[in-house]
Amino acid sequence: MKSTFLGVFLFVVLFSCKQIPVSDYLIIPEPQMINYSSGLLKLQKNINIAFPAEVIKEAELLKNYLLSDFGIKLQKVENQSEADILLNLDSGFQPVNSGGYKLEVGKNAVTIISDSNTGIFNGVQTLRQIIKEGEGEFRLQQGLITDFPTFKWRSFMLDEGRHFKGKQIVKQLLDEMALLKMNVFQWHLTDDQGWRIEIKKYPKLTEIGSFRDSTEINHFHSNVYDGKPHHGFYTQDEIREIVEYATDRHIQVVPEIEMPGHSSAAIASYPWLGTTGKEIKVPCKFGVQYDIFNVTNPQVLEFFNDVIEEAIALFPSSVIHIGGDEVRYNQWNASAQVKSFMAKNGLKTPAELQVSFTNNISNMLHSKNKRMMGWNDITGDKLHDYQSDADAKTVSQKLAEGTIVQFWKGDSTLILKTIKQGYEIVNSYHEYTYLDYDYKSIPLSKAYSFNPIPKGLSKEMEAKVLGLGCQMWGEFIPTTESMNLMVYPRLAAYAECGWTSAANKNFGRFEQALPYFLNRWHTEGIVYGPIK
Repeated sequence: MKSTFLGVFLFVVLFSCKQIPVSDYLIIPEPQMINYSSGLLKLQKNINIAFPAEVIKEAELLKNYLLSDFGIKLQKVENQSEADILLNLDSGFQPVNSGGYKLEVGKNAVTIISDSNTGIFNGVQTLRQIIKEGEGEFRLQQGLITDFPTFKWRSFMLDEGRHFKGKQIVKQLLDEMALLKMNVFQWHLTDDQGWRIEIKKYPKLTEIGSFRDSTEINHFHSNVYDGKPHHGFYTQDEIREIVEYATDRHIQVVPEIEMPGHSSAAIASYPWLGTTGKEIKVPCKFGVQYDIFNVTNPQVLEFFNDVIEEAIALFPSSVIHIGGDEVRYNQWNASAQVKSFMAKNGLKTPAELQVSFTNNISNMLHSKNKRMMGWNDITGDKLHDYQSDADAKTVSQKLAEGTIVQFWKGDSTLILKTIKQGYEIVNSYHEYTYLDYDYKSIPLSKAYSFNPIPKGLSKEMEAKVLGLGCQMWGEFIPTTESMNLMVYPRLAAYAECGWTSAANKNFGRFEQALPYFLNRWHTEGIVYGPIK
């Protein structure tokens, strides 16, 4: 019978034999289809697994998961008839969307089938959630799960430009993303207040740019500082380690390297990168800064090429994010060199200059077999009060084809406009997806209600929406605990927004499934925020 879970558990009466109560599956994100069978599958502490050599990494991770989650020990066997768990890579299996799988709990074994390693891995994450433990044995309700993601892009972004966290914290985030079937880790590594990625050709980026003297606290524009130096960056070896860790968990790591704004840490390291050429310090104050790369200087363009070359060597991702948001045009407007360049190249406004620069970067990335992604500021639309109408009123420059636009600000009609122009969208509308917003602004129920597809799109246009992202901006999360309080439990809600079809979403059922994660996070020492 297809599951239409209504928030009611089916409890098995406890007799003297102390049977374990087994209920309908409670899984986050909710699968696309569940068909229950009658009966239970019982597993012991020592069980067998069979799998082809092609999925050995996924099998090893399952082995580690079951041991750490339940104390279950897995032993590989060659004879499938002896296996309690079967991983079956089948090219004939055709899920609706990539990454899909079938998981069947039968009378004698659990079978996970997919046409891809990613699908097998996603099935493994589901299996972890449906095992019920008690009295020295484990029971699973028999049934069949047919599952696949609704959206191909399901991302979490961590901003470490503002507060450096370190590789162990990043790995823990990746583990939680994997369990929730999120598949993109957007890693915001550079900003005004810190440069966190080692670039060997420009060592001062981390020697100078990864340090600041103090940090603004409490809130934006508080002008109150903690007086404590803050620093940290990732070596290239550490980045390779984290990328490998993510890749094993079928998570694509998309680096974000900000340009042309949010550039103060880089300019503090190399003043010639800036429009004024003046020496500055790495800012301790948060908010949008005035310093901006001089994109009319060929030496600065060479710098970007060099940085991107080293980044590409570290990140196998097909996408490189260039930020492109919150650019103050004051320094460009005041620069005779910039004005001369704009006049010579027929660029009427700073917004046109930004689009022209962005296209140059896009072409550079395309020549290296990469796609460019940026916040929706890169379209040239006026999004901020500090940008005058004159700065953005004429944008004849067209954003390069193939660009992925990450929508975060502005009226939803801008999404429609951008899609009509032929671009793919990742919807990260700030009023629903910004994890630095408190729970009064975005309670768990509001996070869960987010639909990446805005109203008014045709089916053809809907296909241009790749999915969604949720963003943990780092200004006011100086500690791991302060970060976790904002990320959890809302991360689980966004995971379901990206995976589960709108027709299957049910907040009451989601709340019933959440205790699995709350217990896990408690055990892991992860402090989480309010669930109501």
